[in-house]
Amino acid sequence: MHRRQIAKETGHSRITIRKVLSGLEPKYRRNKEPGCAVMDAVGPVVERWLKDDLTEPRKQRHTAHRIYTRLLEEHEFTGAESTVGRWVREQKIRLGLKITEAVVPLDPEVAQEAEVDWGSAWVGMSGERQQVKLFCMRSRYSGKAFMRAYPWERQEMFLDGHIRAFSFYGGAFPVLVYDNLTVAVRRILRGKARIEQERFTAFRSYHTFQARFCNPAQGQEKGGVEGLVGFARRNFLVPIPEVKNFDELNELLLARLIEHGERRIQGREDSRTINERHDEEHARLLPIPERPFENTKTVGVRISRYQTAQVDRNRYSVPTAYVGRRLWAHVGCEQVSFYADQKKVAEHPRVFGNSKWQIDPLHYLDLVSQRIASFESARPIRQWRSNWHGDYEVMLQTLRRRHGEARGTREFVGILQLHRSYPSDRIQEAVSEALRCQTYNLDSVKHILVRQHQSPAVAIMLEAGLMPGITDLRIDSTDVGRYNSLLAGGGQ
Repeated sequence: MHRRQIAKETGHSRITIRKVLSGLEPKYRRNKEPGCAVMDAVGPVVERWLKDDLTEPRKQRHTAHRIYTRLLEEHEFTGAESTVGRWVREQKIRLGLKITEAVVPLDPEVAQEAEVDWGSAWVGMSGERQQVKLFCMRSRYSGKAFMRAYPWERQEMFLDGHIRAFSFYGGAFPVLVYDNLTVAVRRILRGKARIEQERFTAFRSYHTFQARFCNPAQGQEKGGVEGLVGFARRNFLVPIPEVKNFDELNELLLARLIEHGERRIQGREDSRTINERHDEEHARLLPIPERPFENTKTVGVRISRYQTAQVDRNRYSVPTAYVGRRLWAHVGCEQVSFYADQKKVAEHPRVFGNSKWQIDPLHYLDLVSQRIASFESARPIRQWRSNWHGDYEVMLQTLRRRHGEARGTREFVGILQLHRSYPSDRIQEAVSEALRCQTYNLDSVKHILVRQHQSPAVAIMLEAGLMPGITDLRIDSTDVGRYNSLLAGGGQ
C-alpha cells in the first residue's frame, strides 16, 4: 500500500508514516542541543581557566566546584552548581582534560616485578597531629604489600625502606617500577632513559635488581601501589591512630599488613589468598646479600666552640678535644655517628625538625671540671640533673658541705665521669651504698663498683698426695715448756 493511501486511511501525515515504516520510534527528538544562557556570559572565562590547566600539575587543576566558587566570587554568577558541573564536564572532554584511557589487562609473571612509591598520612604522635611519609612496595603478582612510616622522604630513608621490604618478602624482586622520584632519578632523558642518583645506582647494583621508571605524570603505570596508599589510609589509619613514636606506628602498620596478607584480591580467577600467592613467588626472588648495604650519608662537619656539629639544621655534641676540628658525620635513618681518623668519637639518635640539640653530658664533663663555676648553669648538666636519681643530689650536697662548693662539686663531677666506664644502674647502686656507709668520696664509689661483681674468696681443701711435699707435709707439735730453760734460773 502506498504511503499516501495509508495517510488517508489513518489520518496521519505522510512524514509520520515514513518514520514508522523506517522503524523509528515515534517520539520527540532534538535536532540541535539547547544552549545554556547562564553559562554563555562566563563560558570564555571558564574555558581559559581550563586551557591554563593544561600546563599545571595534574593534582592542582580546577575542579567543577572550584570553578563554581570562583564564578560566585569573581563574576557574581547566578546559576546552579549542577549547571556548572555539566558544562565543565563537556568542556573537559572537548579539551582532552577528562579522557578515560583504554588499558590492557595484565597477567604479571611470578616473582618478577614490584611497584614502589611514597605516600603520606596524618597520625597523632606524642599528642600532636603530624603528617608522616609512607614508603610502599607491592608485588604485582601476589599483591603482597609492605609499608613503613618515616618523617621525611630522604634518600637514606628510601633505601632503608627497600632493605626492610626485602627482609619482609624474603628476597628482592628482579624488577622494581618507580615514579621519577628525585631520590632515585637525577635527570629524565628521552623515552625511558634516566640518569640515576649515584647512591641509588650503587644500592641497585649491590642487590642486583633492575629499575624501570614510569612516563612522567603516568601514575597508572604503577596503579597497584598507587591504590595501596589510598587503601592503607582508609583501612589502616582510620580512625587516626595515637602513637608515641615511629616505632609504635610501624608496629601497627606491620600488624595490619600481616592481616592484609590473608585477603583475596577481587577480579582474579583463582581463590588463593595474597600470602598463598606469595608462597609461590618467594623461592624465585633474588637472594639478599649476607652483609647489609651500608646505608649512611657521609658529610664533613666542623665542630663549633659549643662542641656541636650541625647536621640537617640540628646540632649534635662531641667530646671537648674535637672543638675546632673537622670530622665526618655518618648520617643514617636512626643514628648519627661522628668519626675522626676512622675512629668513632660520638653517636646520637637522629632528631628531626629544626634547631634541636642532641647533647651527651659526658662530652662536657672534662670542661665542666675545669670550669667548675659553670656546673649549675651548664645546659648538659641541667638536662641530666632533671632525670638523675635522688641519691645523686644527696651525694652532691653532702660533698659540698664537707669539702666546700668548688672542691665538693669537682669531686661529684668525678663520680659522674664513671658513667664512661660503667652502666648507669651500677653507678646508682654504688652511690646509694656509699651514702649508707657514710663514705662520701670518689674513691669509695670506685671501690664499691669494683667490688660489686667480684666473687668472695673461697678456701679449697686439696686432696692428700696431690702435691708431694706440700699436701702430705707433717709438722710435729712443739712443747712450749721447753722455752722455760731460757729464763734466768733455769725456769725456777
